Amino acid sequence: MRIAVLDNDRSQADLICQVLTSAGHVCQSFDSGKDLLGQLRKDSVDMLILDWQVADMNGTEVLRRAKEKLPSTTPMMFLTSSSAEDDIVAGIGAGADDYMVKPLRRGELVARVQALLRRAYPAQNGAEQLQFGPYIFETRPGRLLMDGNVIEVTHKEFYLALLFFRNIGRPLSRAYIHEAVWIRETAVPSRTMDTHVSRVRNKLQLRPENGFRLVPVYSYGYRLEKLGA
Repeated sequence: MRIAVLDNDRSQADLICQVLTSAGHVCQSFDSGKDLLGQLRKDSVDMLILDWQVADMNGTEVLRRAKEKLPSTTPMMFLTSSSAEDDIVAGIGAGADDYMVKPLRRGELVARVQALLRRAYPAQNGAEQLQFGPYIFETRPGRLLMDGNVIEVTHKEFYLALLFFRNIGRPLSRAYIHEAVWIRETAVPSRTMDTHVSRVRNKLQLRPENGFRLVPVYSYGYRLEKLGA
């Protein structure tokens, strides 16, 4: 899942992202509310972790404005040094799903994040089989079926296809695709990504007559569209 972290302290933000990346998520950090909200206008995320007070605005204001841009089910958590009961009550009252007090405890952070994600996306967390129309993704063996027939795909093609189906209708930037599928490979030529996308489109027959269309988003990335949705 893609998680955005807002924290004034760059070292703290990097540590949080390190913990979440180790747990298998894609993490992006921000040190100002303006930068975070600007990014949310261009690209969505699956979860937000917010500091209570950053340089340019307070956490409740960031939370309120972020809720206007994201689906209502998107989990949001405060991770802050303020342990005052009034702040905790205010944070939960503003719509946060959880409130965690620093210093950061790695195991607790991962457990709380996983719990929030399981509640928000029950079909996408821990499931061994995910179905989208005629397509079935068996995540443990990494097997993909269409109308009950196995489609021969590579490891990266499987996770690239699953990334698109988990984000139907959402434009995905090249940077996001790179982080989610290629992970630790620092340099991936554009043609490599384009080739993988083309193979996924062809192997899964993502054509209008089958109800789906995988299209480029000019100067940005790609979007999988479910026609008639």
